[in-house]
Amino acid sequence: MADTIRDRVRKIIAEQAVLDVEDVKGEQTLEDLGIDSLGLVESIFTIEEEFDIQVPFNANEPEKSEFDISSVNAIIGAVEGLVKDQHG
Repeated sequence: MADTIRDRVRKIIAEQAVLDVEDVKGEQTLEDLGIDSLGLVESIFTIEEEFDIQVPFNANEPEKSEFDISSVNAIIGAVEGLVKDQHG
């Protein structure tokens, strides 16, 4: 069975944080996981490539982004919404 969006996003975040996927919990923030702003941008690029989506994210003004990066669960939800919107 193919990995779910949740599994794939957690894997991307885990790789960026140099952690095992099991150590990435939904309620954690990227900061909790030790991911800095450069790591965030790299994660966004990887997510875009993995899911063939365009993430509405401005690295210069992340607080003004439509893409919720407040927690792992928020990122997963945002990716699920973008995949649905952009791929029907």
